[in-house]
Amino acid sequence: MQLGAKLPYFELPGCDDKQHSLVDIADRSCVLVIFICNHCPYVQAYLPRMKSIIDKYYEDNLGVILINSNDVKQQPEDSLENMKRLAAKYGWESLYWYDESQEVAKLFNAKRTPEAYLFNSARELVYHGAIDDSWENVNHVTRIWLEDALEMTLDGIEVDFPETDTVGCTIKWK
Repeated sequence: MQLGAKLPYFELPGCDDKQHSLVDIADRSCVLVIFICNHCPYVQAYLPRMKSIIDKYYEDNLGVILINSNDVKQQPEDSLENMKRLAAKYGWESLYWYDESQEVAKLFNAKRTPEAYLFNSARELVYHGAIDDSWENVNHVTRIWLEDALEMTLDGIEVDFPETDTVGCTIKWK
């Protein structure tokens, strides 16, 4: 997905056993979509940071969608039942959605987990990439790319670093 691209419409089931769509976040100032999963060590390392970011900016009118698009035959840990356990741990039952068909991952041209996409109030892609520059150790983080992009987008300012290289596990395609 290219910078400036519009957020495509999609519907997916959430970990709260409800069907969700972009209508759920239509009133939000900007929208953050992150492709994640349960098994990936990169995602596991980022989970506390993601929770902190989501908690901090959700109150600032951030819409959040977390999507798992992995093939569960290759990664059984990424099943919907296991997703529900992870969602319950972090309070993300309505935010963590299951892309079983992998169609949404294809719409975004997503390749890794975690991979972040931030859309502004016009639902145009303004940031794509990594959460920060040190997945292995939060104490070694020197660049908080996603958080900087969120601050700028919520303030209506153009993002300084709109694209960064994403690190993580590859999406497990069917």
